[in-house]
Amino acid sequence: MLMGKKGLKIIVVGAGKVGDTLVNRLAEEGHDLVIIDKNVDRLTELANLCDCMGIIGNGASHEVLEEAGIATADLFISVTESDELNLLCCTIAKQFNKNLATIARVRNPDYGKEIPYLRSKLSLEMIINPEYEAAVEAARILFLPAAISINSFAHGSAELVKIKIPEGNVLDGKTIAYLGSNYTNDLVIVGVERGDEVTIPNGSFELSAGDIISFVATRKVCHSFLKSIGFKTNSVRSTIIIGGGKSAYYLADQLIKTGIDVKLIEKDPERCEELSDLLPKATIINGDGINESLLEESGIRDVDSVVALTGIDEENIMLTLFARQISKDIKSVTKINKISFTDVINRLDLGSVIYPKLITSEAIITYARARQASIGSNVEVMYHLFDERAEAIEFKVKEPSSATGKQLKDMKLKPNTLVSFINRSGKIIIPKGNDSIEVGDSVMIVTKNKGFTTLTDIVR
Repeated sequence: MLMGKKGLKIIVVGAGKVGDTLVNRLAEEGHDLVIIDKNVDRLTELANLCDCMGIIGNGASHEVLEEAGIATADLFISVTESDELNLLCCTIAKQFNKNLATIARVRNPDYGKEIPYLRSKLSLEMIINPEYEAAVEAARILFLPAAISINSFAHGSAELVKIKIPEGNVLDGKTIAYLGSNYTNDLVIVGVERGDEVTIPNGSFELSAGDIISFVATRKVCHSFLKSIGFKTNSVRSTIIIGGGKSAYYLADQLIKTGIDVKLIEKDPERCEELSDLLPKATIINGDGINESLLEESGIRDVDSVVALTGIDEENIMLTLFARQISKDIKSVTKINKISFTDVINRLDLGSVIYPKLITSEAIITYARARQASIGSNVEVMYHLFDERAEAIEFKVKEPSSATGKQLKDMKLKPNTLVSFINRSGKIIIPKGNDSIEVGDSVMIVTKNKGFTTLTDIVR
């Protein structure tokens, strides 16, 4: 169990792709898990792998929920393929245990505008939509195509941006300290990936071409810094989206609203008709997205970006490799549903990769850690970084503790732990040695340690 803290009792309904990823992640966090699913083989395999209890049956069944121990559970999560079943499961579970926190996976765009109503009326802690969140992540990248990935903190006031240093770039051979003195002191580099090594760097660390660096800054500082080191900061103007599922709809809708020209390729003619009604300003093309001739006819050589969102990972990878073979300048975003073979995927020239299942599991783990935490501070946002070798965590500071009221230079932080920013009344402070963390702040930490649930975990 991480950090020696008592885990929560969690019931998960649904052992499909999302449930599999979620259960594995929650097991690593040290929680007491029960899984419910109708598919015997899938359930048995997952329960054995994660060393947890599996119950065959319907998650909306009174008898099944009693057997799962619903009366003493802390958290109930329903992630079956059916939105309606997920909402029903959570509603019935809540009748057993009024103190139970419930989370439902709801993907249908028809429910999109009703989510606040559903949460309120059904007393849900969270409604999670992996396809929508994946589209938000993809859009964020297309708005700043110089970035490999962008994560948002402090309610959008700060961003964690990942870029790769190209050959001949001004950062090649420069130290972190030189960067702060000559380019900007208003950002902090929180991690450097060099080959298989991940480093949380100090001022003497020397950057090199090929390094992948992650830095934290406000959006304004981020753009000015990237421009100063020779990166383009304009949004893409046009894109081809391949695949017409829910993520594709959500993404196209966001891009069109910002004036980006969208072409969408989908092989199901009925779905094309639906998308034509839903997205009248997009060009909907009926055809197989892995057909090279169709891609050429659709203008793949003339667009700024390509987003591969089919339901088949192998197709998405091949589409991206084909697009990047046509033009090294094209911005590509690739959706990957299976989490295996990440080492292989990372070695391919895919540009930006999004994992919808990881987005879902991270949102739920963030909530679980917040529920575990002491009253003094709370986990607000959390992302796993560098293939899970580090974590970026935003804490809300509610009470004085051993981590508050002291200058950072006098605090003894755990190894491989960095205070990345302090958000004080909406102002983002890139911390220096004389700064301190105070009650009311929110604070972002990057660490290679695992399982921090409160701010005091950062102190030795």
